[in-house]
Amino acid sequence: MSGPLQGIRVLEIGTLIAAPFAARLFAEFGAEVIKVEQPGSGDPLRKWRKLHKGTSLWWYLQARNKRSVALDLKSPLGLEAARDLAASADVVIENLRPGGLEKLGLGWDTLQALNPNLVLVRISGYGQDGPYHDRPGFGAIGEAMGGIRYTTGSPDSPPARVGVSLGDTLASLHGVIGALIALLHVRSGKGGGQVVDVSLVESVFNVMESLVPEYAMFGLVRERTGGALPGISPSNTYQTRDGAYAVIAGNSDAIFRRLMTAIGRQDLADDPALASNDGRVARNAELDAAILGWTSTRNIDEVLAVLQDAEVPAGRIYSAADIVNDPHYLARDMLLPAALPDGTTLTLPGIVPKLSATPGSMQWVGQGLGQDTQAVLGDIGYSPDRIAAIMKKG
Repeated sequence: MSGPLQGIRVLEIGTLIAAPFAARLFAEFGAEVIKVEQPGSGDPLRKWRKLHKGTSLWWYLQARNKRSVALDLKSPLGLEAARDLAASADVVIENLRPGGLEKLGLGWDTLQALNPNLVLVRISGYGQDGPYHDRPGFGAIGEAMGGIRYTTGSPDSPPARVGVSLGDTLASLHGVIGALIALLHVRSGKGGGQVVDVSLVESVFNVMESLVPEYAMFGLVRERTGGALPGISPSNTYQTRDGAYAVIAGNSDAIFRRLMTAIGRQDLADDPALASNDGRVARNAELDAAILGWTSTRNIDEVLAVLQDAEVPAGRIYSAADIVNDPHYLARDMLLPAALPDGTTLTLPGIVPKLSATPGSMQWVGQGLGQDTQAVLGDIGYSPDRIAAIMKKG
C-alpha cells in the first residue's frame, strides 16, 4: 500500500456499514486495514442487496483495499490473536453495541494497557453512555432520532428515507475525523491514545443546520417541504416538459436577477421588493409559479442550457444510469473499473476527496473470507506452526 496514511495500521472489528465504511476510507489513502470477520460466515454485508456468484457487489466496494482475517473472537486462540493485532495497531474501529468489546475481553482498559497510544473509534446507536446507550441502533434509527427523517419527504406524505444509509455513513465520516484528530494528538507528543465515541443519532443531528436554534428562539419546528428549501428563495425542484426534473437554486441576490432575466421575467428581476431574500421568501409561491411556468414548456436540456449560459446553478436529478454515462464523472475518475475474482469487470465509485499530491487509490476489491489470515498473523510475528495450530482449531 502507498498513500498519505501509509504506515498506519487499522484493525476493523465491525460489520455492515458504519465501522467498515470508516475503515474503507483509511484503506483508500494507504493505511493497512485488517478486517476481522467470523470464520464461516463473515460480514453479513457479503450477502446484502445484489449478488454476483454469491457475493454482494456492495461488498467488493466496502471492503476494497482491506485484508480479511477470519478469527473466532469467542475462542481463546482467536481472542489472543485479536489482542495481538490490536497491540500492533494505531487505530481500532468497532461498531458493536456498547459493552460488546468488553464482553469479548477487548474493552478499552485492556486495549490501552496493551497499546497506550491506540486510538479506539467506537460507533454505536446512541453513544457509550447516557440512558439509551445499551439500546440496539441502526442507521435508520439514527436518522429518525437525529431529526432528518422528520424533515424528509413531501408535506402530505409520511417521513421518508433519503434513499441510502445516511446515518451510517455520517457516523463513519465523524469517526474518521475523530480518529485523525486523535492520531495527530498522539503524534504531537502531547498525550497517548483515546476513545472516539461516535453516535449514529448525534452524527445525523450534527448536520441538521439551525434546527434547534430556530425551535429554541421561535418555537419553529421544521416540517417536510419536498424539494423546496424553506426560508431561502427561490430554490426548488421544477418539472420540465419531457417529464424530467431540474433543481434550480436562484437564491442569492445577483443569481436571482439573472434567473428572472433568463426566464423572461424582467419585471420580477427589477422589483425592489424582491432584491433580498426576506422579500423573496414572502412571495415564494409566486416565484415558484413563474419558474415552473417556464420550465414546464421546455425540455430538460434546453432548461439547463439556458441557465448555464445565465450562470444560474441548476442540475438534472440523476439516476444511476445518468451518473455512469456522465462525462464529468468519467473525467474526474469517479467511475473506476475493477476486476472481480472470476475476471468479470465491475464499475465502482472513485475515491473522495481528491488530493493533489497524495491521492487515494483502489488497489483491490473486497477479499475472500479469511484470505489474508495467515499472512497477517505472520506479519505480527506468528510462526508457521503457531498459525497452523490456530487454523486447525477453527
